[in-house]
Amino acid sequence: MASGGDPVAKNLRLKSARAALDMTQQELADAVGVTRQTINAIELGGYNPTIRLCVAICKTLGKTLDDLFWKEMDDD
Repeated sequence: MASGGDPVAKNLRLKSARAALDMTQQELADAVGVTRQTINAIELGGYNPTIRLCVAICKTLGKTLDDLFWKEMDDD
């Protein structure tokens, strides 16, 4: 298994928050000014977004950076 220090991992919290608002990847992408492929890549762990993009996504989804992007590191 991958260690907790992997900076680019699947982001199921982002996908879940987006789905909870019944928002498509395209709708989120349009709201934050990126392509749907970028949102897909973030959710799949293939792209590490900038802090600016992380903040825009959080504002759009009504979540904090902790909620969506920063892992708890107490599982060592």
